[in-house]
Amino acid sequence: MSLSGFELISFVQTMPALLAQIEASEILPQRVLANITLQKIFRSLVVILIAYGSIFVIQSLTSWISERVPRRFRLLIKQSLPFLKGLILILTVSYLLNLFLNLSQENLLALTGTIAIALGFAFKDYVSSIIAGVVALFEATYRVGDRIQIEDHYGEVVDYGLREIRIQTPDDNIVSIPHNKIWTEAVSNANSGQLEAQVLTNFYFAHTVDAEQVIQILYQAAYSSKYTQLKLPILVVMQEQLWGTQFKLRSYPMDARDEFIYKTDLIRRAKQAFARQNLPYPRLSGIQNNDSCP
Repeated sequence: MSLSGFELISFVQTMPALLAQIEASEILPQRVLANITLQKIFRSLVVILIAYGSIFVIQSLTSWISERVPRRFRLLIKQSLPFLKGLILILTVSYLLNLFLNLSQENLLALTGTIAIALGFAFKDYVSSIIAGVVALFEATYRVGDRIQIEDHYGEVVDYGLREIRIQTPDDNIVSIPHNKIWTEAVSNANSGQLEAQVLTNFYFAHTVDAEQVIQILYQAAYSSKYTQLKLPILVVMQEQLWGTQFKLRSYPMDARDEFIYKTDLIRRAKQAFARQNLPYPRLSGIQNNDSCP
């Protein structure tokens, strides 16, 4: 295909600019990268080891201190861990960038644009999780020590990482959940940084049961338990079902970690009193035939 005289002149006029751009793209890595020596590599390895060791020491120290301070300060100490880990990471990355790169204003802008494009395509989900983790950290969506539920996973947040959190389930399993789940999934938080979390305990009886007697027994079970936080309200709620009457005991343990021990203690105390009073339970056939039974 032949070029017209006007197109040829325009192409010749733009050639210097194109050559300058190509030359600049080839020189950019040379301008951005500093001289790499064995001494710098050794210093970088030492810094990485110090950062890793510092994170390990801080994790162990915060866990040790949180179990030995008064109970009301336990979560406060654990919740400081993500900020300390983030500070160490920022200082380490800043030092390494300053060690291996010439971070002038011009080079910094060029490098930032290149990295942003590369990360946007290659590590989209990873970067999304990191951004979501920063958002969750400052919005306090969840913190270390909170009892949360995301999708079908429920448990205590035991670790807050750069990309994910780790929760310990009631079955003592550790589940890792990426932070970017907060973009698409609802997060249920039982205590939101507080030491106490409400525990709901269900009891079921036939329609003919003496409701006042059941309510009195449930209140006594809650008030007599050594785990109950008496400063917070205790409430019994009734709900009628086709198969019988449902009683919901709402109360708070002194420590959210005792949720299942506390619930077991409440059920044990209540059932002992129910047995002495010979209270009628709903018929099993009625429960099986009703799909709405909780």
